[in-house]
Amino acid sequence: MRAWYHLYPALPIFHGREQLRAGLGALLGISLCALIVSLGVKLELSSFHLIAPLGATAVLVFCVPNSPLAQPWSAVIGNVTAALVALLVLQLVPGPWSVGVAVGGAITAMMLVRALHPPGGAVALLIALDPAPALEAGPLFALMPVGLTTAVLVLAAIAYNRATGRVYPFRQPEANDTGNSALRLGLSTEQLGELLDRFNQSTNLGVADLGRLLAAAEAEAAQHRFDGTTCADIMSTSLITARLYTPLPEAARLFRSHAIKSLPVVDDDMKLRGLVLQADLLGSVAAQDRAVAWRQRSPRRTVSDVMRPADRAVSHDLPVGALLNRLAAQGSEVVPVTREGRLVGILTRSDIMRLLLHGAEERPAA
Repeated sequence: MRAWYHLYPALPIFHGREQLRAGLGALLGISLCALIVSLGVKLELSSFHLIAPLGATAVLVFCVPNSPLAQPWSAVIGNVTAALVALLVLQLVPGPWSVGVAVGGAITAMMLVRALHPPGGAVALLIALDPAPALEAGPLFALMPVGLTTAVLVLAAIAYNRATGRVYPFRQPEANDTGNSALRLGLSTEQLGELLDRFNQSTNLGVADLGRLLAAAEAEAAQHRFDGTTCADIMSTSLITARLYTPLPEAARLFRSHAIKSLPVVDDDMKLRGLVLQADLLGSVAAQDRAVAWRQRSPRRTVSDVMRPADRAVSHDLPVGALLNRLAAQGSEVVPVTREGRLVGILTRSDIMRLLLHGAEERPAA
């Protein structure tokens, strides 16, 4: 019985809306190709007709648009390459060997040009089994009908997928892209690519989508680990603050007296206006020409001159798990916590570590 279990469907159950979305997209895409072909027939373009492998291309570009095998380069170049290889094989290899050589050669060529597309194998097989139309048209057969109809289908898929909320073509990471490092667990594009190669999944999943999946999995795991714990539960509420008009020497005294690493800047209503770190004060001191000039001029300077924007403040009811990426990957040492815009606490890496060490039994109940 267990042996039969491995023959059960591997795909999950599709949601009804997704079935309708993909099926309708394929209907529209193939219908558009058929319409263009019918116009070509009226213009007496005898070599312009639909080919059966186009249906397999429709499955990929409308049902699994995030697959590397379904991307525009793979679809168009893959099908065209397969057609060219099959035409060449027909000229060099006698039957019945030409059938197998055409398909195997097409797969090898598609991989060589990084355009692996499963329907390309069907294109090669179709040409090898029914060579008359292809031989009559010659090498142009690879461009019309194969290349042109595939391009029309891909363009239809781009428009339809985007209109229905799917990303196609999929996300190609920039070579120097570091903006989403926090969304990828701190892993670089190269490291994510190495993971795909290690598990032989480069043809099934793109680097950017792998990063999104890993980040979502980490966030989900963090939510379970810190279930019910919000920023308000573990934040430090003994606040040492400064005002916009607080002189820099006074801010330096607060750092020394209270052994703090950050100094929130608030107005008279405790609304957060900015944040001063020790490095900000040190940078201000280093900017002075001489120590004497610092003592003479610093009383006229206030924290508003050196503070950084408080754009990383979070709400008091935010789950702690949502902060892990920020504290780990973005290098944040401290996160202000607000309630309706007013500062109510400070959250640091030490607070997260304390939560980890306390264990699940010490955490507030959800």
